[in-house]
Amino acid sequence: MMLSINENNFSKLVLECPYPVLVHFWAPWCGLCRLIQPNLLAFQAQWEGQIHLVGVNADENFRLANKYQLRNLPTLILFDGGKPIQRIEGMTSRDELQKILNTIAIHSLVRSA
Repeated sequence: MMLSINENNFSKLVLECPYPVLVHFWAPWCGLCRLIQPNLLAFQAQWEGQIHLVGVNADENFRLANKYQLRNLPTLILFDGGKPIQRIEGMTSRDELQKILNTIAIHSLVRSA
């Protein structure tokens, strides 16, 4: 299960985290957000302890959605050292998402080595 976070704990759990954090911005009405959920959970299981995965409901956390200039959902943003280092928008398929997630994981491992 993906940890759901909000505006109150975002700084502590994402910006201050010593590990890379992949933030999944989603909304309940977003069909693609639900469609990619199994891929994200598989990614979380595969890279547990090396890359954290959290979810933010963009409808309930408007300030975060505004701060990170969400234009569409789902949006994935990888944070490392408190800074956004990669942004993923406009996914077209689960296969494309899987390729992107593998690239993120490999780059994160190289950076931490």
